[in-house]
Amino acid sequence: MAAYVDLIEQKVFKVTDEFELPVPAESGDYDDENVRGPHRTTLRPVEITQPDGPSFTLDGHALHWQDWSMRIGFDAREGLSLHQVSLAGRPVLYRASIPEMVVPYGDPNFRHWQAYFDTGEYLVGKWANSLELGCDCLGEIAYLDATVTDDTGQPRTITNAICIHEEDFGILWKHTDIFSGSAQSRRQRRLVVSYFTTVGNYDYGFYWYFYLDGTIELEVKATGVLFTSAYPAGGHDYATEVAPGLAGAVHQHLFSARLDMTVDGLANAVEEVDVTGLPVGPGNPYGNAIAQQVTRLTRESQAARRADGTRGRTWRIVSTERQNRFGRPTSYTLYPEPAPTLLADPESPLAQRAAFAANHLWVTRYDPDHRWPAGDFVNQHPGGAGLPAFTAADRDIDGQDIVLWHTFGPTHIPRPEDWPVMPVARCGFVLKPTGFFDRNPTLDVAPPAPHCSSG
Repeated sequence: MAAYVDLIEQKVFKVTDEFELPVPAESGDYDDENVRGPHRTTLRPVEITQPDGPSFTLDGHALHWQDWSMRIGFDAREGLSLHQVSLAGRPVLYRASIPEMVVPYGDPNFRHWQAYFDTGEYLVGKWANSLELGCDCLGEIAYLDATVTDDTGQPRTITNAICIHEEDFGILWKHTDIFSGSAQSRRQRRLVVSYFTTVGNYDYGFYWYFYLDGTIELEVKATGVLFTSAYPAGGHDYATEVAPGLAGAVHQHLFSARLDMTVDGLANAVEEVDVTGLPVGPGNPYGNAIAQQVTRLTRESQAARRADGTRGRTWRIVSTERQNRFGRPTSYTLYPEPAPTLLADPESPLAQRAAFAANHLWVTRYDPDHRWPAGDFVNQHPGGAGLPAFTAADRDIDGQDIVLWHTFGPTHIPRPEDWPVMPVARCGFVLKPTGFFDRNPTLDVAPPAPHCSSG
């Protein structure tokens, strides 16, 4: 059943009840001991300590760690944003954020045609959580508050909205020389800048990672409670039965990352890099050759692209003004996850309004007014706003001040294990230096202990 309410007149003007299905009887209260059972007692404590304190410094919203520096921002619509990200004094990103996400549900039956624009309509930053040490973050933590407006336009402070800390991340590099007996190991470490937000039934954690070797990674952690409905006898292909008579609809979580790149300056370009095996021939007598196929994306109309896992497709953001010692442009490479883009029919109202999600990549010339990939007001236009409008001018993007827009996220086929509360599902992307340095920049990382270095 659904009631349609005129919020101005404060009246119910329509009620629909298209199905007569029994109400699922099994409790989904995951906090009830009768549902979850007693807490397990076999996990022993894990303590994370830094006796000398963290390696980063935080001066207001200016953050420095190893060779990284950046400024931290936050707003009610897009949440966390990163500004003026540089490495060893060299610019990499002018601004990075996640300015849109859409959650389309794939059940065409009543109520499931809907799609939530969790950023453009619901304002992910507004619902940021206040984080707690030992619950949400472990280790030596620094927190930043965030200020947003409440429903009456008054400022509201979210305490401990942003979490900053360091993590050990396993092996950075390692080699044992069987001839000399030298055995060298170095451990990777990363700086983490994150926040968590609750939008209705889902909870999302946005984690930006910065590594010692110059890698940047974004990981989104999705958890919370499935959006459910009654499950008809005999079932259907659009949902999974997660409890007796209870369905979790197939749906997508599609995020748009806005990456205002400044790889060694404002003049950048994008190359699409595919890899392919070559046939046997005069230069390849054994058929084992693997070649790169590089395509320069020179105009906005050419740069609406899909990922292709069969070709290992990546996108390389190159400087058109600076070269490394090999005479090649300094660059960073975007490694996407080749998951599906928007699966709704291209003629559907959803596809018209969420057109940004039709491609994994868009590249545009920088324009300060181009902030929102689905348009400024996603619930007040019939379609075509945002990236389709931005790219209509088909501007030159070769050696210009450019912005990359990257669509990513999972297509979620619910499992019984996702009910009554869902374990974290992860998605994201990686940016790696590619000829940005002349060699491995982590040779100077010290071994973790004297006995870990010999030779």
